[in-house]
Amino acid sequence: MVDVSAKSETAREAVARGRVRMAAATLRLLRADGGPKGNALATAHLAAVMAAKRTGEWIPLAHTLGVEAVDVAFAFEPRPAAVSIECRVRTTGRTGVEMEALTAVSAAALTLVDMLKGVDRTLVIGDIALWEKRGGRSGEWLRAPGTRTRATSSRPSGKRRAR
Repeated sequence: MVDVSAKSETAREAVARGRVRMAAATLRLLRADGGPKGNALATAHLAAVMAAKRTGEWIPLAHTLGVEAVDVAFAFEPRPAAVSIECRVRTTGRTGVEMEALTAVSAAALTLVDMLKGVDRTLVIGDIALWEKRGGRSGEWLRAPGTRTRATSSRPSGKRRAR
């Protein structure tokens, strides 16, 4: 764990995004608040907030932070059928909330899969990435518009597969 005790407390904010691709019929069901387990978006929203608040318990060596705000937004994408997820996390502290935002998006996506897997086995989680970060010594960082988040290869170049 990195020692952050000498850092000043500053306002911190991070935005992460991700997507769950699905069959068009599943997207229609989701838009109508349907699904075998109930309101999937409301449940995914709760999962995102809970995950952001407990990131220090999920990610080894991550600091446990007093998260002050978590905003979660979902958008329907008709072609290809998907739900996009955006989580914005804010706090005042000595370290950033990037991992909290990424964990929140991941938990929301996993929850959508859990809530919808009974009607669609083709669900795919993807494109999870940090898009914005503010605060601290390094200041503001924004992902360039149009930046692809999808991997172009099934494994990182230059890495050897363990045998």
